[in-house]
Amino acid sequence: MLGYIGTYICRLETPWVKSLKEKRALIKPVTEKLKARYPVTVARLDGLDAHDWEVIGVVTISNDHQWVQDTLKMVSDVMHTSGCEVTEESSSIQAIDQDGSDDEEDE
Repeated sequence: MLGYIGTYICRLETPWVKSLKEKRALIKPVTEKLKARYPVTVARLDGLDAHDWEVIGVVTISNDHQWVQDTLKMVSDVMHTSGCEVTEESSSIQAIDQDGSDDEEDE
């Protein structure tokens, strides 16, 4: 086994927000906090033009499965305390072999 790629995707609902500027003021500090605190890449995937929801994706990679799993759990915890409502979330860890084949494990 060469390593593991972990992904976390969540949908955040912000029904009380009335503008894109207001939503960005909520979302940006959360994404910046994740990038500063954990070795992850964060992307705003969908809902960029909607003021009341957004989909965020987070990815990390390591040679230690437990570390990837723990990191994704901490990311989830941050998202749940972000001030936005997490309505959907999923995470998965994909094993990377030297020969190029991979195995996927959903959580």
